[in-house]
Amino acid sequence: MGVKAALPRYELYFYNVVLSNSNRKTFKTSVQPGWYYSGRKMDTADVEWMMWFSTFREHVIFALSGHVIFAKICSLLAPQYRSLVFMVYGMLAVFTSMGWAYVTLILSHCVLLYSISLVKLRWLCFVAGLTTLATFKMEPFISWQAGFVTGSFELRPLLFYGGCGFTIMRCMSFALENCEKKDGNYSILELLKYNFYLPFFYFGPIMTFDKFYIQANNPNLTRKDGEMWNICLQGLLHLGVIMIVAVLLHFMYILTIPSDMKLLKNISDWALVGLAYLNLVYDWVKAAVMFGVINTISRLDHLDPPKPPKCITMLYVFSETHFDRGINDFLCKYVYNYLGGKHDNVLDELIASLCTFGIAALWLGPGWVVFIWAFLNCFGRNFELWTAQFFTMEPFISIEMAISESMSRRIRAVFNTFNFWTIVLYNVLALNSLEFAKLVAKRLLLKGELLFFLEIKREN
Repeated sequence: MGVKAALPRYELYFYNVVLSNSNRKTFKTSVQPGWYYSGRKMDTADVEWMMWFSTFREHVIFALSGHVIFAKICSLLAPQYRSLVFMVYGMLAVFTSMGWAYVTLILSHCVLLYSISLVKLRWLCFVAGLTTLATFKMEPFISWQAGFVTGSFELRPLLFYGGCGFTIMRCMSFALENCEKKDGNYSILELLKYNFYLPFFYFGPIMTFDKFYIQANNPNLTRKDGEMWNICLQGLLHLGVIMIVAVLLHFMYILTIPSDMKLLKNISDWALVGLAYLNLVYDWVKAAVMFGVINTISRLDHLDPPKPPKCITMLYVFSETHFDRGINDFLCKYVYNYLGGKHDNVLDELIASLCTFGIAALWLGPGWVVFIWAFLNCFGRNFELWTAQFFTMEPFISIEMAISESMSRRIRAVFNTFNFWTIVLYNVLALNSLEFAKLVAKRLLLKGELLFFLEIKREN
């Protein structure tokens, strides 16, 4: 006698995810052999993650371990020279991985922007820095500069553009801080120490020069009570997350599925929106782990690096929407806050946000998807300011003062529901294809009432 009772729907979904067929034709390029002993295939769509924690894992561990060892020895024997040791080891590591031509190219950009910084004109430093950055984002300048680097290996393009891009941003930070220095100039040696700090060199995060200069040249290397324990705990936490992500990539192909539009059109609204949301959460986890590993090493060097990004589940205003706090701190310090002042004037805020997102678009690389993302986020940030100022007028301010705090929170949750899912949608566009973003937007606009109740529950 057969059992005819149906299994619960959530259990069927779980089995479908775990035991799903990874042999679809659209999955061939990004779903590759994974764990040999279990026969599970792995989602390899994320190049950055694969490079860090799979393909070149041994190289990354070797280079960063060498930095930690030499930095510790120097900190014990000659702490006053530790920033110099950081520079020497970083230059040797870059030379070993990319060759002398690449080091020469980096040094030429450092010398150029250092020379311009001696004039002490902020606008000139900005123009020179952004122009130099643009040469790594547009042809034929990209190919011309890439031609100086000989040899070919899988990681070379990523290291080339990462190192060059972050070098220009660090040189801009140095130049702008030199403009603010009233007595004399910083030496070019300080710029080289700042730029060739290996943990930050290729992939960031960006730590502005003023903070790095003070912390890297501080001879007092005492730690607070429990600080070393917290550093070790942070390292173990990142290791645990790396293992969890490895399991995720072997059982849930959330990075590859968005490329299969035929499959996506046949799944439910909840599954589609959940997939988009999981992609954003994964990108936050990736950024938190990659920056977290680097931050752990820099904390061992007695530095206070930029904090990890804020989780997507905690974002409901555009002013806090950033996955890279280093770039965010850079743009806020030198562009957004400098031009926007107190951020209470609509015109000043508009100019500041346009310039900020313009530089962000150049940093990410000009393209239609980037331009759309920048425009929508810029509009969202300004719309928040316009709305906030509008509701500070009468009679709205009196109404809010008259109602209870819980009711005020519910009303804000209604407005923040739109904000939250708009942020999600804009970043889905940045992380996935335009077709996937359009499909998610269509489902949200036509059948978004389910998400509305989710957001109100999350806010309260």
